[in-house]
Amino acid sequence: MSSSDRSRAVDLTRTYEVRTYGCQMNVHDSERLSGLLEGAGYVRAPEGSDGDADVVVFNTCAVRENADNRLYGNLGRLAPMKTKRPGMQIAVGGCLAQKDRDTIVKRAPWVDVVFGTHNIGKLPVLLERARVQEEAQVEIAESLEAFPSTLPTRRESAYAAWVSISVGCNNTCTFCIVPALRGKEKDRRTGDILAEIDALVGEGVSEITLLGQNVNAYGSDIGDRAAFSKLLRACGKIEGLERVRFTSPHPRDFTDDVIAAMAETPNVMPQLHMPMQSGSDTVLKAMRRSYRQDRFLGIIDKVRASIPHAAITTDIIVGFPGETEEDFEQTLHAVREARFAQAFTFQYSKRPGTPAATMEGQIPKEVVQERYMRLSALQEEISWDENKKQIGRTLELMVAEGEGRKDGATHRLSGRAPDNRLVHFTKPDAEVRPGDVVTVEITYAAPHHLLAEGATLDVRRTRAGDAWQKRNAAEAAKPVGVMLGLPQIGVPEPLPVATGSGCAVD
Repeated sequence: MSSSDRSRAVDLTRTYEVRTYGCQMNVHDSERLSGLLEGAGYVRAPEGSDGDADVVVFNTCAVRENADNRLYGNLGRLAPMKTKRPGMQIAVGGCLAQKDRDTIVKRAPWVDVVFGTHNIGKLPVLLERARVQEEAQVEIAESLEAFPSTLPTRRESAYAAWVSISVGCNNTCTFCIVPALRGKEKDRRTGDILAEIDALVGEGVSEITLLGQNVNAYGSDIGDRAAFSKLLRACGKIEGLERVRFTSPHPRDFTDDVIAAMAETPNVMPQLHMPMQSGSDTVLKAMRRSYRQDRFLGIIDKVRASIPHAAITTDIIVGFPGETEEDFEQTLHAVREARFAQAFTFQYSKRPGTPAATMEGQIPKEVVQERYMRLSALQEEISWDENKKQIGRTLELMVAEGEGRKDGATHRLSGRAPDNRLVHFTKPDAEVRPGDVVTVEITYAAPHHLLAEGATLDVRRTRAGDAWQKRNAAEAAKPVGVMLGLPQIGVPEPLPVATGSGCAVD
């Protein structure tokens, strides 16, 4: 290619950047947005572009109180950049877009496209329409147009993948706005889920995480309360699938058949993330959570009886309206009893449109902060104690990419244990790639990670590592410029049919 041809190719390359906020569901939606844009002819902007792309997409979350401030602050920083860059487009999607709709364009008139949670597949069409008509396009669907897993996806990992099994939520938790934005629960056909997993394994993926707003409620839409446990067992029959995880389950739907499926299916990992939210029965009732402390701790006991080495994590909200000191002490008690490996703790955040936002007894900020610090200190102590129990154990780790920020300086690599604990280990002499599996002995524990400071006991090269290596080689071989026509318009081509076996925050 001559220098003039190369320059013309660069000029015709349309780049994109997707910024993601929120839960795993949003992360997976962003993979689909990236797939849609690349299918329409766009090229991913280099890392660290910081808005220096032809299309910048914000995939938003509406769960936290400062979600809108964060969005509008970022949009404001892009406004002068857009003025200086003719043809640049900005799109806003996700839960906050579903909620605010026309407000976004009123507050940030330089935004070109606003789309909701139910119609992410329309993004390329809306961008082209905004470009041609030279005015903002706001299109919010009120219900799901097509299950999003039918859309093309640019997965962030070559060796691990999200797989959505349902969208939406049938619960009415008073603190949560997600059901109003994601809609009622809609389940995928089991055969479609397994076909997607088969296809992913065929591409080299060795770990999948089943996703749903209430993942273990799977089956309620199709009238089979045992559907989730059956799905876990079916995943166990897929050759080449080494690790299966799921998030986030709800205690209400956590039945004994699910525990049995976890314990009896070898590739279902000994890990459980189950949101408790509060340890107080009074607060749980006000939250409209359909379980109480005894029920929650009973599930934990059953899981540990069946899966002794299971690592259990949770979500907890501090300072819910009406929470008394006695209520908070009940949460501390439940945390001591449950002995979570980790807890993701949040200060209650008032969200307009939720029943809790107008409840009496809103807790002063300083009280919430003080309780939050006490809970965090307790959980830190428990996490450290639980991690110390791992010292001396021999574990198989799936080597991870980008999880050890200091790996370069310490000459270590990082990986995830079966229970999802993060382990930093001494770099072996043999080549090790993300997706490969190593065997190590744990020598040191910190509250949030483990160390294996001795020699690596074994290195197993895997198809997942091959897939990572192949992807990296393909990325490196891409030309500097790509000759493009106009982006494709219309519904993307369907994914090929696989052969083989038939919020998330809550």
